[in-house]
Amino acid sequence: MIFLSAAAIPFALSLPGCDDYTAADPKLQTGPNPVLPELRQYLFPPMRIATPRTWSNGDTPKVSEGLRVNALATGLKRPRSLYVLPNGDVLVVESSGPDAPVMRPKDLVVGIVLGAAGEFNQAGNRIILLRGGIDGTPLTRTVFLDHLTSPFGVALIGHDLYVANTDAIVRYPYKDGDTRIDAPGTKLTDLPAGPINHHWTKSLIASVDGSKLYVGIGSNSNIAENGMQAEVDRAVIWEVDRATGAHRVYASGLRNPNGFQWEPETGKLWTVVNERDELGPDLVPDYMTSVKDGAFYGWPYSYYGSHVDPRVMPRRPDLVASAVVPDYALSSHVAPLGMAFYQGTNLPQAYRGGAFVGEHGSWDRSPLNGYKVVYIPFRDGMPSGPAQDVVTGFLSPDNHARGRPVGLAVDKSGALLIADDLGNTVWRVAATGK
Repeated sequence: MIFLSAAAIPFALSLPGCDDYTAADPKLQTGPNPVLPELRQYLFPPMRIATPRTWSNGDTPKVSEGLRVNALATGLKRPRSLYVLPNGDVLVVESSGPDAPVMRPKDLVVGIVLGAAGEFNQAGNRIILLRGGIDGTPLTRTVFLDHLTSPFGVALIGHDLYVANTDAIVRYPYKDGDTRIDAPGTKLTDLPAGPINHHWTKSLIASVDGSKLYVGIGSNSNIAENGMQAEVDRAVIWEVDRATGAHRVYASGLRNPNGFQWEPETGKLWTVVNERDELGPDLVPDYMTSVKDGAFYGWPYSYYGSHVDPRVMPRRPDLVASAVVPDYALSSHVAPLGMAFYQGTNLPQAYRGGAFVGEHGSWDRSPLNGYKVVYIPFRDGMPSGPAQDVVTGFLSPDNHARGRPVGLAVDKSGALLIADDLGNTVWRVAATGK
């Protein structure tokens, strides 16, 4: 057994300086055929953090030509995901996960690193409703739902509002125009949580006909180091029957699926996925992919199809042989957590029909990667070109994090909304002059 002394912690945090590996250009790992170098293994993985230096004096992110950005709401408590109601009201889910237990010495180091990066800022664990705030109208803000348990996903079907807490999907009654819900919720189904609950965010989306809910349940570890018994019903997407709460595994082998969206042309479910760590700065690329019913995507036994992860024992060559290759790589360690297909008319024509992706940003790569919102064009229901930087500036030139984008949504006017959980802001991106 390895014990980590207090004196060892600064050494562990300084390990990146001892690593002579030069990271590849992220563009080589963006697209349908990412470059996958030889894997590297570490006792303590190199860790690079962007320490917080949040927005001040009216600073904003930077946007591409033809766009403008402003703060729709500030002073929030860790906004993580966004949901736009039919009347145009915006629900902002403020959330942070439960405290993770320290299972290994490395967990202690990782906790210190992530804490320094602002990962454990105080959250509201509630939902805020925003009304107005555009076209010169005043912004009103109310506490819509309170006292939730690490909420993340939201879905409205008729007058039933579903909230995916980290441990259960709960239904609440909603009437058009409500600014607050005081009625008690009704549990639809429990969700895997427990004392470890490594990936606690639970994304949620309703089927087009409203009969089913799809919920993302991330893995309970990096690569099953706590044993496969801790991974039961993990790294999967559940399909939940809305009438009974019964569920089945819709897809598996997805380490941490988030940002669910229906692709508008084909009607297929798409997700962004955070892949595994500790194999070097260029492994493994995070990705976005269509989700096939019954498919297995590799975790933990392999990555990007049949590339075996030698750390996972016993091996499962049968599952590796069946692993589906993801559709589109986003490059390594960008931590995608939000996605939004764009069908509005507010933004320029170049952004219509494709997908925006919110990249929360790396903590274990040098140079740092992510910390931006990118756009991927689509044609015939599939990505059709390279990812384009659209909203940047979350990372300062001297590698301080001003903000970190998470959930995305498109408001009723067609502007793009971005939840910034470090800057505690919801940003609104619209076309210049609109």
